[in-house]
Amino acid sequence: MGKDLSHLRETYGERGVDRADLADDPFTQFGRWFEEWRATDPYDATAVALAAAGGEGRPSVRNVLVKGVDHGFVFFTNYQSAKGAELAANPQAALCFGWLDVERQVRVVGPVEQVSVEESDAYFSSRPRGSQVAAVASDQSRVVADRSELERRWAEVEARHPGEVPRPAHWGGYRLVPDELEFWQGRRNRLHDRFRYRRADPIEAGRAWVIERLAP
Repeated sequence: MGKDLSHLRETYGERGVDRADLADDPFTQFGRWFEEWRATDPYDATAVALAAAGGEGRPSVRNVLVKGVDHGFVFFTNYQSAKGAELAANPQAALCFGWLDVERQVRVVGPVEQVSVEESDAYFSSRPRGSQVAAVASDQSRVVADRSELERRWAEVEARHPGEVPRPAHWGGYRLVPDELEFWQGRRNRLHDRFRYRRADPIEAGRAWVIERLAP
């Protein structure tokens, strides 16, 4: 049975963004917007949609949690999961931070690389014990018979590691190092403000990033 959703719409506000408002560095700009987003006390402020595609080109998207921002965006997962297999076959991905409560979104596109063993170890050791146990117990993205199978595996791992839970070799971090970021601000009449940062070509000497306004 179909469902018509065409009557559902929101009217975006007058709050805009001009080129003069933007930092020259996209990571600085991201930090500004992220802190404004976090100040609204959202649920799971670090959640972001991650899009990837395996070697066959079939796209896939899911939410992950960004756990670090330096020269890239860092997230952690099971390397043997569906997204791990996709990133192994095609190490390019995109992130979309959908901050619609403040009429904003940020898109990030670029190559993905595994973080160092030391980074993965450090983050894994900071996780709650239950999350550590789950990372060992779960064959992420594999078919399981029922909930009880998951709980049985979790209990087995917890009993096997009464002390420290070692990070499994198949679990760790990725860093998406962007060559393009887009900052979107909703505006009235769908005339949204869109600004894209792209890495400067060699001929554009003196600038690490080029900032361009895009049509909505």
